[in-house]
Amino acid sequence: MRFDIITIFPEFFSSFFGHGVVKRAITNQLIDIKVHDLRNFTHDRHRTVDDRPYGGGEGMVLKPEPIMEAVESLGIAPKNDRDFARESVILLSAQGVKFTQSVARALSTLDRVVTICGRYEGVDERVNDLACDRELSIGDYVLSGGELGAAVIVDATMRLLPGVLGNEASSAFESFGHPDEHFAENSDVTPRSTHGAGGLLDYPHYTRPAEFRGLAVPDVLAGGNHDQIRRWRRERALEKTLRNRPDLLEESELSSEDRLFLQRLKTRA
Repeated sequence: MRFDIITIFPEFFSSFFGHGVVKRAITNQLIDIKVHDLRNFTHDRHRTVDDRPYGGGEGMVLKPEPIMEAVESLGIAPKNDRDFARESVILLSAQGVKFTQSVARALSTLDRVVTICGRYEGVDERVNDLACDRELSIGDYVLSGGELGAAVIVDATMRLLPGVLGNEASSAFESFGHPDEHFAENSDVTPRSTHGAGGLLDYPHYTRPAEFRGLAVPDVLAGGNHDQIRRWRRERALEKTLRNRPDLLEESELSSEDRLFLQRLKTRA
């Protein structure tokens, strides 16, 4: 899978892509990342990429000409002829659709993703109209530019690709993951002790030592009963989701047992 990033600060990404899972994925040729300096597509001696907004207002706006030249230089199909099942051009902006795990999962099925990093007061809207098939935001806040958003999208998307993580299940059994129905049980192996998240937050994790500063690992996790462990983890995931992100419960796939447990928690609160 290939990622192209168009930015006025290409050096921003050198450290991020030089460490951890991203670096390993690049080294193993599972992904290819190209960072393109927007100023290379200007034609004046000042390498101007922005101008004042029509209609007045504060700040500056990124000009359409260099961005369109940068996108067209990549050989990606024009918007009207693009195969959206294979490639996507994304504008990062605070006005975009919120980036979620389901969006990352959809992007991970593509061959190529191009991200345009906004700056200043924004990007000339004609770039959106002519080149972009998605406008994404990584959260309900305003950043100085789209570089952080592009890095987040690359990281969240590439870790869903086969071979990127050391354990394929790592990207399956975690926050916002698939429901249980997505995972087939195999009677020939040890039963699963994990629940598919089904849109919930992940359950708490523990490792050695068994006791740390007066806090012990829950007995159920050391007991070896997979059914009990699985239910404990499910209940802790429900509890954490209710506490930190109750909005997620509205669209999560919940069993009658899950709903009864949540009702007891709410009654107790």
